[in-house]
Amino acid sequence: MSVLVLARDFDPTADAVINHLAALGTPVLRADLADFPQRLRLDARLRGGRWSGRLSTEHHSITLDGLRSVWYRNPSAYTAPPGLNASERNFVFREAKLGLGGVLAALPGVLWANSPNRCADALYKPYQWAVAADCGMTTADTVITNEPDAVRDFVAGCRDAVSKPLGGAGMSCGGLAHISYTHRLTSEDLRDLGGVGVTAATVQARVPKAYEVRLTVIGDEWFPVRIAAGEGGQDDWRADPEGADYTPWVDVPDDICRGMARLMNRLGLTYTGADFVVRPDGEWVFLEANTGPQFGWLESATGADMTAAMARLLAKGLGTWR
Repeated sequence: MSVLVLARDFDPTADAVINHLAALGTPVLRADLADFPQRLRLDARLRGGRWSGRLSTEHHSITLDGLRSVWYRNPSAYTAPPGLNASERNFVFREAKLGLGGVLAALPGVLWANSPNRCADALYKPYQWAVAADCGMTTADTVITNEPDAVRDFVAGCRDAVSKPLGGAGMSCGGLAHISYTHRLTSEDLRDLGGVGVTAATVQARVPKAYEVRLTVIGDEWFPVRIAAGEGGQDDWRADPEGADYTPWVDVPDDICRGMARLMNRLGLTYTGADFVVRPDGEWVFLEANTGPQFGWLESATGADMTAAMARLLAKGLGTWR
């Protein structure tokens, strides 16, 4: 039984996990979706309602019916051969996604970490917050709007608020990278809300913070890390990661353990990196669950052996998990 790792060419964390899998004696095929169709070859055949065949690169090959796990590790997008126009490229991209992606999704008994379909659903943070609350976890009061007056009314009710992007924090403009982190709203911000009407703006009640927690869940193994933000990251520790202090093995309350187990089951996730703010009174407030979390930096900072945990999960597959 083998493991398929879909990852970009440069990914030290993927490299480390693959080395652990090799030490466990588990065959691995590593590829990037950008390799298909030029360098990654698919031969899949449907007989009697079941798919079989092979997935191959220049150096390695695995059988589809011998596949135990797929690690969907933030691969690049599919590519098209050179010389095609935009319409042709779109057609090639669509057929590659529906063909290769559809065959892999149809394979029975395969563990996904995580399925791209489940990742697509969980991408929507408003949906995550509703599911988290339904699973018994506390979430911050929030307004999502394109009306400036709605923002003013909301802030008047909570008095202290932050704005945050719903998607990635990065944006490129004129060759320069701009990063948008969680931002505490000031009176100056509230005087000029012209940008609110441009798109959906997200504003939350600011949660008083004793510290934060990144809870990485890999199958049945949990790695909670306490994060004490540095001076430049009081509103968002990601703004000053070098200044933060990371402490492993913070105690996770029972209600959070139950809530996270329910949330992962509802979202169909095998592993995640969930972020929480812990209030001074000890209450945990759910922020989000990342479906493709990086964990190499946390492993380096704390010594928590997440790489080995991921390798164990992929090597075991569905047979001994949950």
